[in-house]
Amino acid sequence: MEMQEILKKLRKDHNLTQEQMAERVMVTRQAVSRWETGETQPNTDTLKLLSKEFNISINTLLGSPRQLVCQCCGMPLNDDGLISREDDGSYNEDYCKWCYADGNFVYKSKESLIDYLVSHMPNPENIDDNERRRQFDSFLSTLKHWK
Repeated sequence: MEMQEILKKLRKDHNLTQEQMAERVMVTRQAVSRWETGETQPNTDTLKLLSKEFNISINTLLGSPRQLVCQCCGMPLNDDGLISREDDGSYNEDYCKWCYADGNFVYKSKESLIDYLVSHMPNPENIDDNERRRQFDSFLSTLKHWK
């Protein structure tokens, strides 16, 4: 779906008129109308307001142009329900809800995450734990949080 369709669906799903939606995000009704026709798009600050007001990630509002991946564990974030939140309830699209919760990182070190992965991730090929640790470490080192 394109952004204009997403915004219109979001408004209708919440049973709002263009005027009511405009009031909730502090813009004019005409701005909402222009978004829905694709003439313009919300600016960054308005996208943040829309995200918070309607409980939807900015990536989803934009039509999911990026494949989000947790920058701590590498898990794909292909659903808003997997994305972490800040203390104020806003989305933090860099992390999953299991690695980052309420403004805090769950894993205090890369080693603690690797310990968790070794003990919980399937190992159908029966790879030696030391080799698995090396593989996890190599992969995790490519992610923003562990660089």
